[in-house]
Amino acid sequence: MRRGLILLLSLLVAAMVLFVLLRLLPGDPANALVSVGADPAQIEAAREQVGSNLPLWQQFLRFLGSLARFDLGTSFVSNAPVAAEIAARLSITLPLTVLAFLLAILIAVPLGVMSAVKSERWYAGVISAVSQLGIAVPAFWMGILLVIVFAIQIRLFPSGGFPPKGWDAPLEALHALVLPVVTIALVMSASLLRYVRAATFDVLGSDYLRTARALGASFGTAFWRHGIRNGSIPVISILGIELGTAFLGAVVIEQVFSLPGLGSMLLMGIEQRDYPNVQGVLFVSTLLVLLVGFLADISQRVIDPRLRQASGARP
Repeated sequence: MRRGLILLLSLLVAAMVLFVLLRLLPGDPANALVSVGADPAQIEAAREQVGSNLPLWQQFLRFLGSLARFDLGTSFVSNAPVAAEIAARLSITLPLTVLAFLLAILIAVPLGVMSAVKSERWYAGVISAVSQLGIAVPAFWMGILLVIVFAIQIRLFPSGGFPPKGWDAPLEALHALVLPVVTIALVMSASLLRYVRAATFDVLGSDYLRTARALGASFGTAFWRHGIRNGSIPVISILGIELGTAFLGAVVIEQVFSLPGLGSMLLMGIEQRDYPNVQGVLFVSTLLVLLVGFLADISQRVIDPRLRQASGARP
């Protein structure tokens, strides 16, 4: 309950910051509804339509009231519900994020554990060096490199775009997402691998692992029964951060691969000064990132009973 209240408070603060920052931008959102030669009466009618003629505190209360009803407003430009447009765009952004996140885990966890357990071998040093290099590589540069190699030279995957039928043609949709997914996963796994490696080193030097070995358990059995659970506790919080980062990174990578996700919607809304679209995309993005952090926090308490006991002992 306490974490849920913190989540709600965080959403309220995020909504307030979002509202204030957008209103600090120069210009009036009503300009998106009028032509260049509009007369003062038309401009005033447009301001009344979008509510920019009201005091800021009334605009903010209306904004909060709409969010409480799960109403993200109507686009100034297309006159379409923002929530419906975001839902359609999320059908691309969310699968891209989740697939990249799962692939990053499949890459980082085995390699991170192996580079710690086999730290004396030469390939452990190679894994560490490659991960350090991957952290320094920008995601968009990695995407461009993959396009040059696998789309232009080998012509194995499309360089961008999404099938017109969308997920009604699942194989084509997945084929279009291969390069974006790999781009995000490679960059994310580089940093995640180092956290897994550090957590594994902590487990290898722990007293409980040595005690289990002294009682006759093999290294594999002791590590699996005692090390994995304890080592996963700090990694889970990092996974929450990485998943949130993957979602925000997907918004950027969508521009590299011309995917019609939240990224293109956000840029279009900024260019057209379409406040409802910009507000809706940023608020939904913030909500998803906060939810990921909330779930990661709860997962830690489920896995580690010490955190539950410490939390319950507080007044």
